Amino acid sequence: MYFGVCYHPEHWVYPYAGTPEEPESRWERDAELMVNAGVNVVRLGEYVWGLCEPEEGQFDFEWLRRVMDVMQKSGIKVVLATPTAAPPLWLTEKYPQLLPKNEQGLTLHDGTRHAACLNNDIFWDYCQRIVRAMAEALGNHPQLIAWQIDSGVGGHTTEFSFNEESQKDWHAWLQAKYETIDKLNDRMGTRFWAQTVTKWSQMPMPMAAPTVHNPALVLDWMRFSSDTIFSFINMQAQLLRELTPSIPITTILRALSRHYDHFDVAEALDFVALDSYATVKSQSAENAMEIDMMRSLKKTGVTLPGQEGQGFWVMEQKAGHVNWQDVNSLVRPGVVRLFTYQLLSRGVDGILYFFWRQPRFGSEKFYGGVLPHNGKPDSRAYNEIRQIGEEVKLLAPLLKDSKVEAEVCILFSHENMWSQKQPMQPNRNFDQREHILLYYTALHSRNIPVDFARPGEDLSKYKVVIAPSLQLLAAGEADLLKLYVQNGGTLVATFNTALFDEFHIAPDDGCPHNMTDLFGMEVVEFDPIPEDKGNHLIVKPPFHSSHMNSARIWCDIIEPKECQVLATYSKDFYAGKPAMTMNEFGLGKAIYVGTMSHREFYFDLIEWLRQENNLFPLMKVPNQVEVSMRKKDGVNIFFLLNHQDSHVRINFYKPMHDFLTGNTFTGQYDLPPHGVLILDEKTKSKEPEDPTEEQETAEPVAEESETE
Repeated sequence: MYFGVCYHPEHWVYPYAGTPEEPESRWERDAELMVNAGVNVVRLGEYVWGLCEPEEGQFDFEWLRRVMDVMQKSGIKVVLATPTAAPPLWLTEKYPQLLPKNEQGLTLHDGTRHAACLNNDIFWDYCQRIVRAMAEALGNHPQLIAWQIDSGVGGHTTEFSFNEESQKDWHAWLQAKYETIDKLNDRMGTRFWAQTVTKWSQMPMPMAAPTVHNPALVLDWMRFSSDTIFSFINMQAQLLRELTPSIPITTILRALSRHYDHFDVAEALDFVALDSYATVKSQSAENAMEIDMMRSLKKTGVTLPGQEGQGFWVMEQKAGHVNWQDVNSLVRPGVVRLFTYQLLSRGVDGILYFFWRQPRFGSEKFYGGVLPHNGKPDSRAYNEIRQIGEEVKLLAPLLKDSKVEAEVCILFSHENMWSQKQPMQPNRNFDQREHILLYYTALHSRNIPVDFARPGEDLSKYKVVIAPSLQLLAAGEADLLKLYVQNGGTLVATFNTALFDEFHIAPDDGCPHNMTDLFGMEVVEFDPIPEDKGNHLIVKPPFHSSHMNSARIWCDIIEPKECQVLATYSKDFYAGKPAMTMNEFGLGKAIYVGTMSHREFYFDLIEWLRQENNLFPLMKVPNQVEVSMRKKDGVNIFFLLNHQDSHVRINFYKPMHDFLTGNTFTGQYDLPPHGVLILDEKTKSKEPEDPTEEQETAEPVAEESETE
């Protein structure tokens, strides 16, 4: 298990640290404090291009080698970041054309990070030079265990640039996709507003215009821009594999907050790394959803530093408060530890905190760190990280080679998300992330593990697949969903599904496109609902509800054919019409939810699906407690996390062994505020030094008791 920090040694030289006689002396003190906190890995090198190449062709990596030598003396491994996220000023001064242009055609200027157009050939050439020089200078250092490509690629709206080079690549991309002008015009529907083209060079980029662009054009632009980012990452990955073939490669990604296809980018990597803001958010379910999504990006072919496996890393976990909110409150005691264990419980095999020390200069001076500005190890944050470091040392043998397994999957498509963020939607109040989160939160509340997948993946191992609002769905993807159900799976789809194909063309054979036979019904109309209005659902057996359920945002008006009706609308001209249906298809079932409701409905839906499909919660505990599980050699490792500011009482009716303390207990246990338990079932106490001994798998072992 790797446990570390993001270290910026260039910040800690004289005059900001050290002395005139020993300007780099702080590095050894930092390494000493890191070891004391349990740190065994650091990330170095992001944003240091101008220090490693202060003038064109004059490379200086010796200072980084000296840092790595200091880490070697302390037994700390190194992840090196390629420094391409911050082009040096001499480069943009010499080649101002590589600066990115926004959709208004205005140049975004230098003097900061991400100031480059990723379609610029000159920028690519210089990136290859600095990456090659860094790999040749430092790639043989014994402490190097991984490469991180770039940093925050696509950040600050730089997923897109509207430069001449981008236009040239855009036209080449379109030609490769469509082959002929006629096919492009037909597939894009350019007859609308008579925007047909007669040559490739006429195809516009979707820059600022009097009104909206063709949505098919915008969607292809998003695909093109995503492919550009993939190509940029893959270019560096291939170069590094050539120069350092034994060193695995990653880059840092953010779930649901960058406009490029993370599944595609993951294919270029050996393992996925997350940029986590878990301590900033308040919803444990939302954090868990992002973690599960990142774990799901790369399900096979994973090579982690020092091992093959199924896991992923968190390359940046916030060690304290951030600096970009309206109010940047302190992270409360125990919260960093709590969310560290949420990450570990969901498959993380390496975690690094950002920053090691709050910078004394620059735009992130007010960003929290493990150490404060003064660099003294008596801070609350340092002591909490040190506690976690001690615990991770204890847990490392237990968690090695363990993995998370799920029987439920939620389908997600970046293309579908891009499509729904375009203007001219049926209801601007609909939010795809909120919709996914409603389903996920209901599963999370029942402690049922979840994977994410693209619609085109193999879904055969899942008992239940949920497909929330796949507005854009290709015919091949629809066929795979049919195959999944035909072979015995249970599919839950919703309104706003298959309204058009991958070319953004609406069907003329009914909705959901290519799947009316699967669901045994047809959506003949849909009614977007204003926020201050709504409808209600009347449910029918075998589905049961514990509440009066609303129908809001969107109401599909369904014409049933072979399907069974599970709920109807209560009012308006479509009162009595189906709102929720179920259809047997082959060996499986296809359920369609034609509206959006409130959280209680989804809790009832998941409970019903759980009973119908033999899905079992990992453990029955109070609602305030999150349960996750990693499995290994027949051992079930349970993580219990209290997200409350108060104690929660749990009643264990089987003996449970706690790996953090080595104790075995039964009966009532008060889990403290932000407390953590890491358990397996034991019939007698066992020393924690041998945590991996085979043991029997158990049914849920706890039940809800009174909350203190």
